[in-house]
Amino acid sequence: MTTALILYGVPLPADCDLDTSQLHTVFETKEKRLRTNSTTLCPHVWKFLPQSHAVKINTRVYALDIFHVWAQMASHVSLQSLIVLGDSIISVMSRRRQCDMKQIYCELVRFTQSVTGFAGRPSCIRALSLIMPGASSPKESEKRISLCAHGIPQPKLNYVVPNIMFDSGVVMTLDLAWPEYKVAVEYDGDQHRTDKMQWRRDREKRGKLVGRGWLIFTATAASLADDDARAEFAFHVGRALTLRGADFVFRLKALPLELMAPLPRKVDWTALESKVG
Repeated sequence: MTTALILYGVPLPADCDLDTSQLHTVFETKEKRLRTNSTTLCPHVWKFLPQSHAVKINTRVYALDIFHVWAQMASHVSLQSLIVLGDSIISVMSRRRQCDMKQIYCELVRFTQSVTGFAGRPSCIRALSLIMPGASSPKESEKRISLCAHGIPQPKLNYVVPNIMFDSGVVMTLDLAWPEYKVAVEYDGDQHRTDKMQWRRDREKRGKLVGRGWLIFTATAASLADDDARAEFAFHVGRALTLRGADFVFRLKALPLELMAPLPRKVDWTALESKVG
């Protein structure tokens, strides 16, 4: 649950209905649960515990396998948060294991295929179709989902811009990009405003990119604040893409996630794996 996410360093979903101040533990059966009157300890039952691979955090602490944690959380968060959590898990595990994010995503698909009979599985199947390896923060994931809900084509995530570098020689990346139209979205959190070095890097990057014909939209927490703000931001991005040759149907009203990711009668697991190439 949330305790495992904290141990892994995965950002917690904002709408989780669990008490994050408690220590959440897991057992295979009710009979094996640790019984205590402590208000700081919350035991859970997860019948798939023998199938999971406990991860050693330090000499005395183990965490439930992260894919099992994602499956557990499906019953405690919204569909959007489950998608964002999947993006975050893929990003964190890719760094921990130093492997390609697409590999982690494919492993997540195979995990969901093999583990059946838990309450949140339908939500997990739906989430898989909208999870995209490559997001570096939950807010980037939220912005991508919001744009796609308005009909904006799927962007490339953390796109490495060819032939443009910082003065230091480091390559430039864009949070969300449609490179064929030279349109991009960058999410600016508080650190982009308060960190002087980050602010200078942003100015250098955007100045060079604009000079090469890129159109950069800056997203902030305000552009994700409510339906109207998300729709207005999506409209400006959509208009820019259309003016530069993109052909798609823009939706003034966002499509509900349940319609963006309908639950199929029969899941095409191979298609899900190949979705990310």
